[in-house]
Amino acid sequence: MYAKFFGLNQAPFSIAPDPRYLYMSERHRDALAHLLWGVSAGGGFVLLSGDIGAGKTTVCRCFLEQLPAHCTVAYIFNPSLTVEELLQTICQEFGVVVPQMPHLPGSTKHLVDALNTFLLQQHAAGRSCVLIIDEAQSLSVPVLEQLRLLTNLETAERKLLQIILIGQPELRDMLAQPALEQLAQRVVAQFHLEALSPASVGRISRGVCAIGVDPCACAQPLVAARRCPAGPDGCAVGRPSAKRRCLRAVAAPGVAVLQGPWEHSIDPLVGSPCHAVATARVR
Repeated sequence: MYAKFFGLNQAPFSIAPDPRYLYMSERHRDALAHLLWGVSAGGGFVLLSGDIGAGKTTVCRCFLEQLPAHCTVAYIFNPSLTVEELLQTICQEFGVVVPQMPHLPGSTKHLVDALNTFLLQQHAAGRSCVLIIDEAQSLSVPVLEQLRLLTNLETAERKLLQIILIGQPELRDMLAQPALEQLAQRVVAQFHLEALSPASVGRISRGVCAIGVDPCACAQPLVAARRCPAGPDGCAVGRPSAKRRCLRAVAAPGVAVLQGPWEHSIDPLVGSPCHAVATARVR
């Protein structure tokens, strides 16, 4: 609705993790660098944590676009699974054909054997296998232990599987448990992504360029989310707030969102402080 009003090619405040809209702050750049370096580390775990709305998944999507061509990737975004279900999902994501043969109920040996064969084939072909698990704070301790055992699949030269865990800060607390000490020792790189600070501006200017709009023509109405609220909710609050303010500008003829002084207010739908946008009559 407001995209046409402001002359945009598409709505700029989608909650989908579109890497084109990623504002590459210094922290986001460091997070991406850790992921890229971790892939070259030759196995083990890479950990990316951050609060809700900090941009973890968007950084991950950006990371996927920059992966070397020799990487084979499996991406799991719903990790609330049992050990057997997780192994089945990993095989499905990698395209592993699991032979249909009799096995003991609850046994996962046939799944691990099929995965090991696949990983060895990929290694022989000069390829690296990367397993990415989003929302990893939802993983149970038995599942995390099984993931650790998967990193035992190796040749004399290197590990056959690189595992990237992406999750909320609770993930770090989980890995600090004594029961997961062995897994924690296999973390080769980790980074905690903090929410954008009020000083980190320019997100919407970045979005304007990404959707192919002339920045000079619509810079003023698009500053609604230029400053995201500091705190644990990050831009998860900022985006909906900016979207609602654009809709209000459309609903009130002659009112536009202007670049100018910021006012501190309480968003009525979120119920938390946010940086509101000053509005003024268009002359």
